[in-house]
Parts: sequence; structure tokens; C-alpha cells
Amino acid sequence: MSGTFRSLRSRNFRLWMAGSLVSNIGTWIQRVAQDWLVLTQLTHRDATALGIVMGLQFAPQLLFLPWTGSAADRLNQRKLLMLTQATMGLLALILGVLTITGVVQLWHVYVFAFLSGSGAALDAPVRQTFVAEMVGDEDLSNAVALNSTSFNAARMFGPAVAGLLIAQVGIGWAFLLNGLSFGAVLLSMSFFRLSELRERPRAHPTTSGFLEGFRCVWRTPDLRAILVMLFLIGTFGLNFPIYISTMAVNVFHSGAGAFGLLSSIMAVGSLSGALFAAGRRKPNLASLATGAGIFGLGCTLAALAPGYWWFAAALAITGAAALTLTNGTNSIMQLSAEPSMRGRVMALRVAVALGGTTLGAPIAGWVANHFGPRWSLGIGAAAGFAAALVAVTVLCGRKAPPHVEPPGL
Repeated sequence: MSGTFRSLRSRNFRLWMAGSLVSNIGTWIQRVAQDWLVLTQLTHRDATALGIVMGLQFAPQLLFLPWTGSAADRLNQRKLLMLTQATMGLLALILGVLTITGVVQLWHVYVFAFLSGSGAALDAPVRQTFVAEMVGDEDLSNAVALNSTSFNAARMFGPAVAGLLIAQVGIGWAFLLNGLSFGAVLLSMSFFRLSELRERPRAHPTTSGFLEGFRCVWRTPDLRAILVMLFLIGTFGLNFPIYISTMAVNVFHSGAGAFGLLSSIMAVGSLSGALFAAGRRKPNLASLATGAGIFGLGCTLAALAPGYWWFAAALAITGAAALTLTNGTNSIMQLSAEPSMRGRVMALRVAVALGGTTLGAPIAGWVANHFGPRWSLGIGAAAGFAAALVAVTVLCGRKAPPHVEPPGL
């Protein structure tokens, strides 16, 4: 097997992909249900409250950064993943029970957003670096892209299923279904062939574990640029739960089904970007600059969209660009780091990309409340163009090859 699906030669990776697909569908069901619960039942279309939920969900990526990457580098990754997946599944089940029984309040959602975000903060660097143990460095870029393909394939179905669940049986059942979906990952990992895992060297405990990972990234100009780009896009651009929900409710006056469909359509674009990335050998800074520029263009078109379907088409473009950018940063940063330091490097990447949402999501929600959702999308567009400019500046600053005069005739 070669080309786009070459990583599937690994039996362990095939099992992982199957379990992850089921779990990812559940994750997207809960994301849509949670946004809808906050926006339409626990508040009166308060985008600021939705921004606070997002901020609390991603704050642990920053708060626990000194420990999450070190855990990924030092502990058994398979066992750690099984622990984090089981914990997040249990939290989803409890939130589902609170919602079904009618006792859920906004502060409950805040607490569970922070707790599930804490589990995700520990899970993310382990899950991203564990891919290399399943397929090896030679197929790492391809496996990262296929992982994103699974995530975005789930994103195509999850929001649509969430819309149906909300309309037919209620929001709480969406949370319960997500909690049960984590069992698919746990089951798939229990069937792994441990002898086929390519375990990398484990890091020794040091007092400066996080600082080592930071220095590893900061001493390389391309990686410094990637961190700045991730901060801009992650903080001000990747606030689509706010963008989509406020545009659907306040601009297009859509119901839950149409709201879920918008997320699914965006996932179509993301899936296209993932498959394109899977067919490439290795990304580079130039491809990241292109992705960031197209991301800014997509957000601009979405902000100016005159109708629902124009907005949906712009989301598809934006989704493809965002996927190209985030996948590329994942592969470049992993392959640029020493194997024993990848967990810390990836924890830093995730913290910068998602932790910035703690700041950006409340701002996006406030702008949507006071100036309208279209202006909120304008912030995302500006972030995309600024990130592209950062990459272009680094590319133009590289030394050009010396000019050599042609020999005389």
C-alpha cells in the first residue's frame, strides 16, 4: 500500500483509526450540542458566555503546559491515552445525566468544560506523538494527515447527527452518546500488538523539561515563525463554534438542524484538505503561508456572505485552509524535534494553538454581541493574513545564494 493511505499498512494504526472515527463522531456531537445548550437554553443567545466556555475548555492547554509534554515524553503512552480517554468519556456521561434530568446550569457547563479540557490537555501531546510509535517517522506526515481525515470525516456526520438528536430526543442524549463513544478507542487499543509499536527513547526527569522543549523550538527560525502563526490563528481565527453558531442563529435565523449542517459542510472542506495533505510527502513553510492566506480569504468571504449557502461555501474553503495549516505545523515540528523531546514540543504547539483561545474566544464572542457576527469573522480573516505575512517575512529573509558572474567569452 502506498500513496495517500500508506500508513494503513500498520495493523495498530488501522485499529486506532477505526476507534478514533467512532470517538470523533461523538466528540463533534457533543461540541454542537454544548454550543446549542449554552446559546439557546442556558442564555439568551449570549455569544460571550459561549466564548467563556471555549476559553475554559482550552485554558488547561496553557495552565498545564509544563507537565503535559513531560508526561508524554516519560510515561507509557498507550496506558496514558487509555486513562485520558476513559476520563473524558466519564465526564461526558455525567454532563449528559445533568442535562437529561433538567438540573444543568451554566456554571455546570463551565466546570465540565474546564475538566474535559484538562483531560484533553494531557491527551493531545500523547495522542499526536503516539502516531510515530504506530507507523514510524517515515510515514509520520501521512499518518498525521489520515488522523485529520478521520477527525474531519467525523465532523461531516457528527454535527448533523447532533442536530437530529437535539430536535428529536434532546441535548442530554448527545452528551451520553459521546461518553459511550470513547469506549471505541479503549476497545481498539486493547487489541494492539504491543510488539509492533516502535517505542522511542524516554526522557529522563529533569527540572527544566519544559524549558528544553521551548529552547528546541525557539532556536530554529522556521519553528519560531510557526509558533507565532499558530498563536495568531489559534487565538483569533479558530473560533468557529462562535462564528458558526452566531451567524446561524442571529444572521440566518436557523434551527438546530441547519446549524449542525454548517459544521458538516465546513468539515467537507477540511476533509479535502486532509486528503490533499496525506498525498504530499512533506510540508514546508511556503505551504503554511499559502494555507494561512487562504484561511484569511475564506474568513473574509464568510463575513461578507449574503446568504446561508454562500456562507456554507466559504466555510468549506476555510476548513480546507485551516487543515493544511494545522497538519503542516504538526508534521514539521515533530520531525524537527529529537524523539525524546517530541511530547514537550507538541505540548507547546497545542498550548499555543489552542491555549490562545482562552483569550481569543471571549473577545470573538464580545465582538459578535456588540458589533455583529460578521465583524467577529473579520478578526479571523485578519489573523489569517497576519500569519501569512509572518511566514512570507521569514522566507524572504533567508539568504539568497551568492550571485556568480558568468565567465567571459
